[in-house]
Amino acid sequence: MRDVTGSGRLHRVAVLVRDGMLPIEVGIVHRIFGEARSAAGERLYELVTCALEPGEVRTDTDFTVNVAHGPEALAQADTVVVPASGTDYGLGAERSAGRLSPAMAEALGRIRPGTRIASICTGAFVLAAAGLLDGRRATTHWRSVEDFRQLFPAVELDADVLYTDEGEVLTAAGVASGIDLCLHMVRCDHGAAVANDVARRTVVPPHREGGQAQYIRRPVPEPQISSTGAARAWALEHLDRPLSLRELAARESMSVRTFTRRFREEVGVSPLQWLTQQRIERARQLLEETELTVDRIAAEAGFGTAASLRQHLQSALGVSPRAYRSTFRGPGSGGGGLVA
Repeated sequence: MRDVTGSGRLHRVAVLVRDGMLPIEVGIVHRIFGEARSAAGERLYELVTCALEPGEVRTDTDFTVNVAHGPEALAQADTVVVPASGTDYGLGAERSAGRLSPAMAEALGRIRPGTRIASICTGAFVLAAAGLLDGRRATTHWRSVEDFRQLFPAVELDADVLYTDEGEVLTAAGVASGIDLCLHMVRCDHGAAVANDVARRTVVPPHREGGQAQYIRRPVPEPQISSTGAARAWALEHLDRPLSLRELAARESMSVRTFTRRFREEVGVSPLQWLTQQRIERARQLLEETELTVDRIAAEAGFGTAASLRQHLQSALGVSPRAYRSTFRGPGSGGGGLVA
């Protein structure tokens, strides 16, 4: 098990809830981090839910949640996640001024320097009001984009992505993208194999790139209109081959122009961006789970050369293949003649 805290204890995730909390978003955090296991089956995270005051917290539904912990739990957290509140969608005097309540300001002041802080949906308003997003890329739910821009002009708001990662501060666009963000954090902490296992347990896609569009106007193909799903499935089985846009379009009997437009409507990114994402994921899997050399992994993932693989991995993850394998392969798995 990889110790991401450096202290010999489990990485502690604190979920800070507010009145009007969305139960689904709180459940997402507990489910994704709570399902993460080492190769030996050991839990990798400890989770705690806290509020500004312990006790009964309203949800946006017809039930309440009894929260046992107050803001003191934030002082012991390695990661803090701030989900949305249903009240965020009505502009009150406090939010319209872009200010934190004294109680929230005091609670956030308990967080230790270096703690990873993430928001889901309109939880980004809390982070922005605290000044944590100034000069950084961030996202929030598409319905709240204009309000956010007016309140926090110092934030580089990207309204068209699922989530952003600025190192110690991360934001997700809303609800389902909270799953993507939490899986991304697990992947960063423990590698693709652990994150993929969590995704399988949770029955969700293992990876959606943060740059994918959050609001696709036609997410489900209209009846009688061909989709690009068959071409995507075929491409995943042939990532080791050079795949051209013309070849993919031909599999759906479409022109390149129509295929490209339909693909972006359905997936949120261009076919070439998607292919690169899938090849990076394939390379990560092979680095973690096999003893293949970088040259062989580059060929299997469709990058062609080790130099191309190194370039793409460095661009996407900021590490070399050797560094990635060293970090995320289990103990005793062997080096396999890696040439980085």
